[in-house]
Amino acid sequence: MKNLFKHIKGDAFGGITAAIVALPLALAFGVQSGLGAAAGLYGAFLIGIFAAVFGGTCTQISGPTAPMTVVSAAFVATILAANNGNVEKSLPLILGVFILAGLFQIVLGVLRLGQYIKYVPYPVVSGFMTGIGVIILITQIFSVFGYQPTQDEELVTSFKADAEEVILENILKEEANEGVLVLEDFRETISRAEQISPDQIQTEAENLAKNDTGGVVGSLKYFGRAAKNINWLEFILVLSTIIIIYGFKKITKKIPSALVALIVITAVTLIFNLDVLIISDKGVIPSGFPALHFEVFTEFNLTAFIPYIATAAALAGLGAIDSLLTSVVADNVTKTKHNSNKELVGQGIGNSIAGLFGGIPGAGATIRTIVNIDAGGKTKVSGVIHGIVLLMIVLVLGPYASYIPLSVLAGILVTVGIGVMDYKGLKVIHKMPRTDAVVMITVLLLTVFLDLIIAVGIGLVLSALMFMKKMGDVTTDESRVESLQESNGEEPWIDELNFPKKFKEEVFIKHLNGPLFFGYTNDFQQTMSKIPKTANHIIIRMDKVPYIDQSGLFTLEDVLIDLLDKGVTPLIVGIKRQPLYRLRSIDIVPDLVPEDHLFETFKECVNWVKVNVKHEETELVAP
Repeated sequence: MKNLFKHIKGDAFGGITAAIVALPLALAFGVQSGLGAAAGLYGAFLIGIFAAVFGGTCTQISGPTAPMTVVSAAFVATILAANNGNVEKSLPLILGVFILAGLFQIVLGVLRLGQYIKYVPYPVVSGFMTGIGVIILITQIFSVFGYQPTQDEELVTSFKADAEEVILENILKEEANEGVLVLEDFRETISRAEQISPDQIQTEAENLAKNDTGGVVGSLKYFGRAAKNINWLEFILVLSTIIIIYGFKKITKKIPSALVALIVITAVTLIFNLDVLIISDKGVIPSGFPALHFEVFTEFNLTAFIPYIATAAALAGLGAIDSLLTSVVADNVTKTKHNSNKELVGQGIGNSIAGLFGGIPGAGATIRTIVNIDAGGKTKVSGVIHGIVLLMIVLVLGPYASYIPLSVLAGILVTVGIGVMDYKGLKVIHKMPRTDAVVMITVLLLTVFLDLIIAVGIGLVLSALMFMKKMGDVTTDESRVESLQESNGEEPWIDELNFPKKFKEEVFIKHLNGPLFFGYTNDFQQTMSKIPKTANHIIIRMDKVPYIDQSGLFTLEDVLIDLLDKGVTPLIVGIKRQPLYRLRSIDIVPDLVPEDHLFETFKECVNWVKVNVKHEETELVAP
């Protein structure tokens, strides 16, 4: 316990500073998610505390992040649309998926899968992060212009015919479920239709307008309409927020500029009583500790839940990548070593508990973690203090936060979108290998215009295929079959230079450079088929083969069988532990290659050849 609080002063400064930075972001991400600012605050302090306590990175600060919020927002929008915008009806399913995502992260940690996150290629991460930034910027277009689609009467009116059709369809579905729908007699349908009020049509039309204008495609589709209906006061406040955020950093970085912008702009709107949209328009932030949402369990519907298990898995994977990348950054700054699997368990516990209390999911936050370290944070106590400070804000200042203008949060999100993009990758994209550039651009475009999870999945598959193609090409280029005299323009290995030349027709060498895996098996078979008919022995040099997969193993077996059928005796030199284990696992050794035909060094093989290979004076026979 004494060691835990050894750095309490630095941890206190670090935690408080990180909380100040986290506050405006938590509010902004909460609004962005579609569940309201309160959900962002709840996620921030709950994940912050529990991920710190149970995680594996001493200085990590966790909470809602841009990538997690963008994925969550897309999912929330889908569920709300399916429930006609009814948050109360949608909440059990939404929070259930968030909780499951946390449980998946715990499983990833328990299964010790954290170590594999490092194999996600840079072009995939770069394209994804840049895509996240683009999504945030595009989806903030309406907020920047101060345009509210549901308040655009002309737009809403254009959806009223569709709204009437939707309401009628719902009536027919209800009657079908109740068993009162009779095709020969629509009197019940007509009776219910006559009870439809103009307010119902108006509400449904607003929902349709909101759905059609939502997301990246909707924002771009109605960009012109938003520009024509710009609210100049809201636009000026957004612009002022952005200017303060970037401008104040040039004065000092000791005080978070986003917090300064939030306080200044909010004060201006209150002092001058400006008529602007505020957080309470999206839902009042309740005072007091958030309540447990038992309806997640009492209203659980397996049929409705199953289609979104993949979404939970995607959130878990994204959160894992986001958190562990931040852990690596923290390691580089502090010269420490995090525990990847323990970190995943901590993040999973944090996200599960946040979901129980209505908070949005999050991950390790890079900027907040660096702020914590710079301010003196050295242990997990700093992360706990960060969460407690945010909790105090929820308990004491929650109602006051309701007066914060939405334009301030839009300005903060614009700077987040600009900051999250990977400019390092964008700057050198023209210098990248073509394959890496293709992967990066593909992931970026798919992230923005299709689906974030599909984008990452396709990016990983493309990267894997291209990597295997490269490895296969490299192995093919550097692996060859040659006689002891002819080297096809390439220098023989140094220990082959003094081999007796009298065996040049009988003994050939096969050099293998790199792993014998499925990406190289076809070329391997082709090169082995080029062995001349004069050969009666072939030395397969496996000094540089670190690994054989199942495809390579079976291909090698087929090649050896073919060689033996042709009367060619295979000799293997320098085989490593893993390849030898695989050869013995299916009895290639000793059935096809006896133990005495395995040699640790080429010199041992040469001595065996001198004793056992019969030299015949024959003319060269063309292969």
